[in-house]
Amino acid sequence: MGLELNYINGQTPISEEEKEGLLIKTISTREELDEFEQQNIESAVEWTLKHNFSVDRILTINFILEVHKRMFNKIWEWAGTFRKTNKNIGVDKFQISQDLKILLDDCKYWIENDTFSNDEIAIRFKHRLVKIHPFPNGNGRHSRLCADIFISHVFKKKVFSWSGSNLIKPGDSRKKYIESIYKADEGDIKPLIDFARS
Repeated sequence: MGLELNYINGQTPISEEEKEGLLIKTISTREELDEFEQQNIESAVEWTLKHNFSVDRILTINFILEVHKRMFNKIWEWAGTFRKTNKNIGVDKFQISQDLKILLDDCKYWIENDTFSNDEIAIRFKHRLVKIHPFPNGNGRHSRLCADIFISHVFKKKVFSWSGSNLIKPGDSRKKYIESIYKADEGDIKPLIDFARS
């Protein structure tokens, strides 16, 4: 049998080779996968609440990898490792580390020079992270959690609401989220900031 997945607008397909990394072999549907992944993500969120991360730790490639691993390590054997295939979105697989380093350096510069508001720095970080698309799966959820860690640990502000809904399910919130991502891709970050705080 195997894992059969239906994809909605904005989701990146998982390759057959990546599907082989599924640790719970009884999962066979998108609904089951979403449920198990959500449980894993909740334990990662709990981990973020129990720690106090410095900006120097957050703005490292190791931390980016650690967050993803904690979010998906009970589901995928490749959790916390960069993708080895190119996708319908994201930079070339060989550019992931380089582009992440540039993003992390840019974030340090924005903070040191008060280039943008706190919310805008966190959302620009999230947007660039998801645009790089470092992982085979979970990039949107990972980038949102990273933005929440960033805003709450670096700037000591309340985490984003992300419209208070499950953005992996089809619906108005996901549609607005994807539209705001596309606008950010075109250089207009404001709709994504507004969405994150709506």
